[in-house]
Amino acid sequence: MATDCTIERTRADGGTLLTIRHPDGGFRRLMVSADGRYRAADGAVPAQVVRLDNGQIDISVADVRYRLPAGGAPTAAP
Repeated sequence: MATDCTIERTRADGGTLLTIRHPDGGFRRLMVSADGRYRAADGAVPAQVVRLDNGQIDISVADVRYRLPAGGAPTAAP
């Protein structure tokens, strides 16, 4: 895991839209619902979410993976 992605948070209907921008110009959008559930906000590939024992979650979408705090305040992505 690396910490060189940037994350933009935008309010959206039903939660928060996270736009995770990769250093190469690519990006992924995730929707965090008001009850704390994560899902892919665009594209056909669903997000796979695993809650970890250390208070973080591991999110995989296609061939990218992110590790974020479970509370919805992301700080790092690969």
